[in-house]
Amino acid sequence: MSRPRIVIVGAGFAGYRAARTLSRQTRGRAHITLLNPTDYFLYVPLLPQVAAGVLEPRRVTVSLSDTLPDVRLVLGEADRVDLDGRTLHYTGPEGDGGTLSYDRLVLAAGSVNKLLPIPGVAEHAHGFRGLPEALYLRDHVTRQVELAAAAEDPKTCAARCTFVVVGAGYTGTEVAAHGQMFTDAQVRKHPLRQGLRPRWILLDVAPRVLPEMDGKLSATADRVLRQRGVDVRMGTSVKEATPDGVVLTDGEFVETRTLVWCVGVRPDPLVESLGLPMEKGRLLVDPNLQVPGRPELFACGDVAAVPDLEKPGSYTPMTAQHAWRHGKVAAENVAASLGLGGARKPYRHRDLGFVVDLGGAKAAANPLGVALSGVPAGAVTRGYHLAAMPGNRVRVAADWLLDAVLPRQAVQLGLVRSWSVPLDTSSPEVARVPGGPGTRQEASARSGPGAAVEADTHDGGTGTGPGKGRAGDEPAKGQPGSGVTLSGSGAAERRSETELAKGRPGGEPAGTWPADEPAKGPLGGTQARSGPADEPAEGQPGGESARKQPGGESARKQPGGEPARNQPGGEPARNQPGGEPAKNQPAPAPRPPDDQPPPGPDIAPGPVKRSDPPDDSAKGDS
Repeated sequence: MSRPRIVIVGAGFAGYRAARTLSRQTRGRAHITLLNPTDYFLYVPLLPQVAAGVLEPRRVTVSLSDTLPDVRLVLGEADRVDLDGRTLHYTGPEGDGGTLSYDRLVLAAGSVNKLLPIPGVAEHAHGFRGLPEALYLRDHVTRQVELAAAAEDPKTCAARCTFVVVGAGYTGTEVAAHGQMFTDAQVRKHPLRQGLRPRWILLDVAPRVLPEMDGKLSATADRVLRQRGVDVRMGTSVKEATPDGVVLTDGEFVETRTLVWCVGVRPDPLVESLGLPMEKGRLLVDPNLQVPGRPELFACGDVAAVPDLEKPGSYTPMTAQHAWRHGKVAAENVAASLGLGGARKPYRHRDLGFVVDLGGAKAAANPLGVALSGVPAGAVTRGYHLAAMPGNRVRVAADWLLDAVLPRQAVQLGLVRSWSVPLDTSSPEVARVPGGPGTRQEASARSGPGAAVEADTHDGGTGTGPGKGRAGDEPAKGQPGSGVTLSGSGAAERRSETELAKGRPGGEPAGTWPADEPAKGPLGGTQARSGPADEPAEGQPGGESARKQPGGESARKQPGGEPARNQPGGEPARNQPGGEPAKNQPAPAPRPPDDQPPPGPDIAPGPVKRSDPPDDSAKGDS
């Protein structure tokens, strides 16, 4: 008899706990497959400490392969569920699709950033749900303080040292508390010229900090924040976000280069596509965490509206504690439904209290209903996190000890760019990469509260889809060394000189080979070198890339322009010093004068020399 197939979507608190429990209960009697965009479980409550430089990024991650025996890991994001066919369709990290068949499906896809219809927020704010966002914020805050120290203008210095956090829940409160300590430590070692102090502003429309917690804990957190210097403003939020600051609901304009969005979360959009009964965006389930009318479908965590049996008529909140417990109960009921475990049981919980880490020895906690503050609360908070983490306990404790006796390293690693962590992403745990599946190309990186994220530029700005742009479009302005690569259909892709062609199906990163060796292209072709060895060579589908001409011009496939490679009836155009002209090709047109403007709507595209001045607006953000 074949073993039943169990598929779990998501490796957050609920999905990871479900996979671990099923692995222990089934003991090899079932095929368990875990679908997740990353190969690790992320302990989200400690993300603020990663952003503040207390913990190294890997400390808050737990390897799925190492800690989940007898569980097959599939990297990818779920796209569609065929409920009648019992199949799950997904997209892998390199754009390749796949299908998983199942006898039982556990949906634990988690949540994403919650957006509100506020002008400019999607373009200028960044969320705080995944590791890439925490790494970006750490680099960004460090960069702003360093740029402020070098600024001559006091107004610019003050704007760069102002950080706005929207949302005074668990995440926003901890981000503001840790952020104030982090920046204060930086300016103590390197004081600002104008004698300014970094300013963190915490906003929320709620009447008090941590509105979901007990009043005593809320008062404790509020007191610690204000003593530390955080500007706490309750009953106030953002009315509009601009590149230079934010307009508050009380009419005040705050100049800033940093806007952190911690308003809340919403369930992963996957559950909306199922066409099943929902409750405020979450999939309705019974107390056994099973979808009514679908005996093969279970849901838990943030995507599930689980009835709260302790409070009839309500549903359990979207918290990590509930998601962790959901996963265990869902796994036990899945095993029971396959005859591999005991009887099914409903989900019930008992509130054990909450903890909020405010940085240093400060915290607010109420274990078993006992309100604590100060050092005792800090000890309970860190003890709770060590007990709750499924791994890396020794490393986390070691980092805490080192942070207590050694100064933090405030350096920019440059691992995550601004455009790769947009607020409207459906996968905050995965940073967008150039050329990756479903990614957006970098449009600009100006100094503002996050760089603007525009529409995909694969369509050449026409909005007609990939491969339908106008041939001869200008390179993306505002980025040093940016250029244009013409694909087989003539679409222009805007690329930065620091971007590598990673993440393409079957592709390898370009720009790492010696100058005399061809780079392998993403679709089986080869890429000709287009400059010095440290510049990426951008390949074209099915053929070799157009060589860059002296002066940094691309060979364009236009009548009257310079001959491009792989034209019918001719050999590749060389046109390099010492090379030979292409055979059977029209003679190249004379080069236009240096003062000729770049191609526009009324100018025929061709080999035009760049005449636009360099744009230094990328300074201060990336």
